[in-house]
Amino acid sequence: MTGAPESTAYDAGPLLLGVRHHGPGSARAVRAALQAARPAVVLIEGPPEADPLIPPAADPGLRPPVALLAHAVDEPGRSAFWPFAEFSPEWVAIRWALEHDVPARFIDLPATHTLAWAEEAGEAGGSGAEAGGGEEDGGEHAPGPGGRRAGSDDVGDVLRVDPLAVLAEAAGYDDPERWWEDVVEHRGPGADDPFAPFTAVGEAMTALRERYGAGGRRDLVREAHMRLRLRAARKEFGPAVAVVCGAWHVPALREKTTVTADRSLLRGLPKVKTDVTWVPWTHRRLARSGGYGAGIESPGWYGHLFQAPDRPVERWLTKVAGLLREEDRIVSSAHVIEAVRLAETLAALRGRPLPGLGETTDAVRAVLCEGSDVPLALVHDRLVVGDALGEVPESAPAVPLQRDLTRQQRSLRLKPEALERDLELDLRGDTDAGRSRLLHRLRLLGVDWGEPVRSRGGTGTFRETWRLRWEPELSVRVAEAGVWGTTVQAAARARAEADAAAARALADVTALAEQCLLAGLPEALPVVMRVLADRAALDTDVGHLAQALPALVRSLRYGDVRGTDTGALAEVAAGLAERVFVGLPPACAALDADAAEEMRAHVDAVHTAVGLLTESLAGTSAEAGGASTADWPAEAIGGEEGAGQDGDGQAPQGEATYADGQAPGRERAPSGGGSGRAVGGGLRERWRGVLRALSLRDTAPGVIRGRAVRLLLDDGALPPGEAARLMGLALSPGTPPAAAAAWIEGFAGGGGGLLLVHDERLLGLLDTWLTGVPADAFTDVLPLLRRTFAAYEPGVRRTLGELVRRGSGDRPGGAAQATVVPGFAAEPDTARADAVLPVLRLLLGLAADDGTDTADTTKTTGHESLAGVGT
Repeated sequence: MTGAPESTAYDAGPLLLGVRHHGPGSARAVRAALQAARPAVVLIEGPPEADPLIPPAADPGLRPPVALLAHAVDEPGRSAFWPFAEFSPEWVAIRWALEHDVPARFIDLPATHTLAWAEEAGEAGGSGAEAGGGEEDGGEHAPGPGGRRAGSDDVGDVLRVDPLAVLAEAAGYDDPERWWEDVVEHRGPGADDPFAPFTAVGEAMTALRERYGAGGRRDLVREAHMRLRLRAARKEFGPAVAVVCGAWHVPALREKTTVTADRSLLRGLPKVKTDVTWVPWTHRRLARSGGYGAGIESPGWYGHLFQAPDRPVERWLTKVAGLLREEDRIVSSAHVIEAVRLAETLAALRGRPLPGLGETTDAVRAVLCEGSDVPLALVHDRLVVGDALGEVPESAPAVPLQRDLTRQQRSLRLKPEALERDLELDLRGDTDAGRSRLLHRLRLLGVDWGEPVRSRGGTGTFRETWRLRWEPELSVRVAEAGVWGTTVQAAARARAEADAAAARALADVTALAEQCLLAGLPEALPVVMRVLADRAALDTDVGHLAQALPALVRSLRYGDVRGTDTGALAEVAAGLAERVFVGLPPACAALDADAAEEMRAHVDAVHTAVGLLTESLAGTSAEAGGASTADWPAEAIGGEEGAGQDGDGQAPQGEATYADGQAPGRERAPSGGGSGRAVGGGLRERWRGVLRALSLRDTAPGVIRGRAVRLLLDDGALPPGEAARLMGLALSPGTPPAAAAAWIEGFAGGGGGLLLVHDERLLGLLDTWLTGVPADAFTDVLPLLRRTFAAYEPGVRRTLGELVRRGSGDRPGGAAQATVVPGFAAEPDTARADAVLPVLRLLLGLAADDGTDTADTTKTTGHESLAGVGT
């Protein structure tokens, strides 16, 4: 330590380096001042509980942006962050102290008071609050020039101004960021006097505090604690003490106060037991647009200014050109040269010492983006803000659950990234299956690192697609989840069992059972299934049962790929389906419009679930070696009594029948097939009987009756002629227009446009009914019709319009007979259809095993073998 710099630096007391948090200009100035002053200790604004975490900052594995995370031990969701970027003055001070073997300590209000105080004031939420110059700090870090109220419950708090905005306005600038760039970022730290910038900033803050006040009570308390820590450091290390803090606090630290007065401000503060650790942070969360009070507009740009050794504009535009080339945009070296010239010219015209972010952005838009804001938005997102994600070494303190998560991330090669990306998984591989289990377990714990999305490559159960993005708040979620266990698997199991016991709705329990299968938690499944069976037995609401069935049936499909025993699920699903079959028709009576729409959604969901359940039960029976159907309840396998028939196989007396004399609940016995097919097929036939009953039930809303007819028609269980007859009855003159429109919405909604295109009998009935609706009733039915037809694809709507405009020819009884749809023959061409059967059989694995030529066998057995494909 040289004598001259020491006498200059500490003549007026401790060296107070007032900074702007996350400002590269301040960071460079702090480094130069510390190098010149050579203090014996460096005091930094931050929670004192983090003093033991300063030495790990020397580890190369701790790469900013990072943050200090403080959370309450008994309530991890109550937390706060202190972020650090590479260009943060506090981080530069920490690194300088470690490199020069100088002690470094934090002097801000302890987190034990900060978290307890925030809880009393109702501030720190479950995801934590940014402190250390953000939510806690005032002055230069307030969100806007109008000022904001300090986070405190003290009614005497006053509004605090934004010093940057006030100083910029005094200098004639309308943009505080632009003023800061001109006076700080575009100048060096000062070769002659490295302390001059801090002296000027301190004087400016003193003037602002004299005019606008010192802020609220929280600022006074924090500054009192800083003064106490400063006194203790000077007593221990002598006068050579450097303090790096927010510029707003510099006048308060120079203020002459007594120890008694400072301690009186700290007396009686609430406390809570806390724990502190390092966690990764992102540039995106340093941005002010992310809600961070001390945030900056352009962390990526500031990081570039701090790292660039020279020619920052040229280097920045080269980065932009590289990004645009990666996106297949044509950008040459000439573009970059011209953009540099334009940025320098704009800076000269605007009287700026160097091109700033505004000039470079204008140059990028005009030259590299050719005037388009679309690629410019990409540049802003990827470079100006940036997706940098910090790293924390394993040696850093962490909760056991975080350590286990880190270990699994490394073993599965699943690195957390701030940039959103899609991950395609093939569950047939061990690595991808492990990744899937980890992501599902984290979702059970509330750590939403990934979100499942629809797979582009297919719809098989062995495929999954996840959208991944790591956010800093997830570290808080991991800490919160630590109360459930020390490993991800144990914590997910305990959380699933607790959620099952606390679930109120039956659908919640079935969804939880599905999550347990996806997450590979067979140990938790018995508890969930026991709760599920109890809730299903007691719940009499058909709507709840219908909501619960789809998730339960989907779970059955995961057994093959994930190697999970789903036998217990199959039994519960079959019983649940039977209860839905029995209770659905009475539940569809006397419903208003909204309830009818909700019930229609339940009918669609149950229809899909029954199809999946049929396949699952058939597959389970086949794997068991063709177990006898005697092991299943009669109603589950579609027995005569279960099909709604009397003991003699006839329809019950007084029951409505279709035109072919078949009762709604009666089905013809399937022609052939093993016991597995009988088990699965029984449920399907039973469900078809329920749909038939709904289609003929006058007390059911029209939207449900129409939907039942449509589902039966799509399933091949209702002849087209019978569907036309039912439609004619629903659209007869005696049916109120509103009821008829609701029937049409149920029948033709959800992709029914192609059905009308290819069956002109139905289109003719609809056309005839619509033209006959009275004028006074047309206004009432128009919204329903518009909602129905607006869902069709544009091509379908255009084709329907052409058919109606052309007319459908003779329609005896309201049904077209002679008209042929353009592009289609009057009758199906069976010869052409048979030509694709060999390929279909090969794709589906239905080729003959005896070596017989596939083309020959399809002529006699192809239709029967492929019957039901797609149903």
